[in-house]
Amino acid sequence: MYTIPPYDEPTLIQQVAEGNETAFRKLVHQYADVLGSHIYRITHDREQSKEIVQDVFLKIWQTRESLIAVRNFRTYLYVVSRNQALNAIRSVIRERIRRKKWEQSIFTEAVDEDEKTREQQLTLIDKAISALPAQQQKAWLLSRREGLRYKDIAKQMNLSPETVKKYIQYASLAITRYIETHTGIILIGLMLQFH
Repeated sequence: MYTIPPYDEPTLIQQVAEGNETAFRKLVHQYADVLGSHIYRITHDREQSKEIVQDVFLKIWQTRESLIAVRNFRTYLYVVSRNQALNAIRSVIRERIRRKKWEQSIFTEAVDEDEKTREQQLTLIDKAISALPAQQQKAWLLSRREGLRYKDIAKQMNLSPETVKKYIQYASLAITRYIETHTGIILIGLMLQFH
């Protein structure tokens, strides 16, 4: 078997172009580390750099016949590797953009669905409130929507704080039952505190 001189690059390139696998291994051995460092400066990712080095040498082997026209192999290698690295970076960026768009669309759909559900629940609560007797309705709205305390509501409605408390309890119970009857949701009563 023919032995390749250690630094006879033109001969080495010629033999790789002719399909000599031993010459190709020698070429890989001679340039892989230098090329890996060069690519790492572009990608800042060790794993990606290793993959790109493999891809570059695979591409060189697959198009080895074209090496005959190469005058400066080191320059050729750096140009091919830079292009491969930039393509890999672009691919990663495109994938991140696709993933982000997908995540945003899922989030938007969830928010839209939550908003739609919340609007339906609030509409149902409003219907339940409008079905209350006038005094209960007024006491409940002053308490839950305006945040007034029992004694302030009592003063405003000309009632005792105990009566206000009872009105609000009756109203909350009636609203909860209305919602349970119309939706089958038992825990919805918790929303009444925040409406």
